[in-house]
Amino acid sequence: MEFINSIFGYPLGWLMWLCYKIVSNYGIALIIFTLLTKLILFPLAIKQQKSSLRMARMQPKLEELQKKYGKNKEKYNEEMLKLYDEEKYNPMSGCLPMLIQFPILFGLIDVIYKPMTHILRIPSDVIKLATDIATNNGSIMSYSPQLLAIQGISQNPQPYIDAMGADVVSHIQSLNLSFFGLDLSQTPTLALNVLIIIPILSGLTSFLFTMLTMKTNPSMQQQQGTGTGCMTKVMQYIMPIFSLVIAFQVPAGVGMYWIFSNVFSTFQQILLNKKYNPKIAAEEAEREYELQKKKKDKVKRQVVEVKEEKTGKVTEKTLTQKEIDRQRLAAARKRDAEKYGEEYVEVTDDDLKS
Repeated sequence: MEFINSIFGYPLGWLMWLCYKIVSNYGIALIIFTLLTKLILFPLAIKQQKSSLRMARMQPKLEELQKKYGKNKEKYNEEMLKLYDEEKYNPMSGCLPMLIQFPILFGLIDVIYKPMTHILRIPSDVIKLATDIATNNGSIMSYSPQLLAIQGISQNPQPYIDAMGADVVSHIQSLNLSFFGLDLSQTPTLALNVLIIIPILSGLTSFLFTMLTMKTNPSMQQQQGTGTGCMTKVMQYIMPIFSLVIAFQVPAGVGMYWIFSNVFSTFQQILLNKKYNPKIAAEEAEREYELQKKKKDKVKRQVVEVKEEKTGKVTEKTLTQKEIDRQRLAAARKRDAEKYGEEYVEVTDDDLKS
């Protein structure tokens, strides 16, 4: 896992370093980092929203399939996949933006656990000296030796000065991992202290963002019901719980990233809904579908004037398209029979099939 985190942590570390270089404040740098990752992924968010739009426009057709094959789930799924193929819609397309969040998360964990590497840009041999001193001084070995070394320098800097020099120690001491009194290098626990607010807000903002997304996207209900909406199920159930639980396992900086990521995602969703609104698209598609159905019904059944041969009385009669075609063909045959002196032949069903 550490190897995977390091792979994603290296490029994200440079981004975090740039943010910190600009503002020289760890908490604000983390917020800017979160905003930049959202901006980088914004094209994917647009693609995902357009995919939701296409799904919303298919809703009337999907509902028609549900009515027709509702009791035969296998047939319904078969016809639904045919419809997706005709519309060139990929039901798994909504999963990609969600899955990309995990590499960012793994990389960010590496960045937060290794501030000497990614933010301070201290050489690896000097970092090893610092972490060795931290463990030799009785600190418990953990996944975050760099954070332990930073804590050790703040409590007793002299051993580190003797080994690495005053300039290096001063450089490390310049890094303040606090934000509004919260030490973002510490891992929240269930104890009643101020850090517990980080996991709670992380899970809460994730839940609120999920509710907003589902409220403005009626097609997600259809995806959830058919079992094809990967993004729907991940968003609704897994992500809020995942962010809450994991925020108790990692430094508070990770939870803070989640909080602001959810906040930025909420504003992003509101913005996208103004231009690509699945709810409005679904309503428009429903109206268009009903209009097309009425037009088809009108073509199939028309009211025509019929003149009775015996009485000469003209009445209105509703005819199907087949009856209208029969009358037209019969009239054409009568004209030809009169014109060329031929025998009139009655129209049969076979004539209408040709």
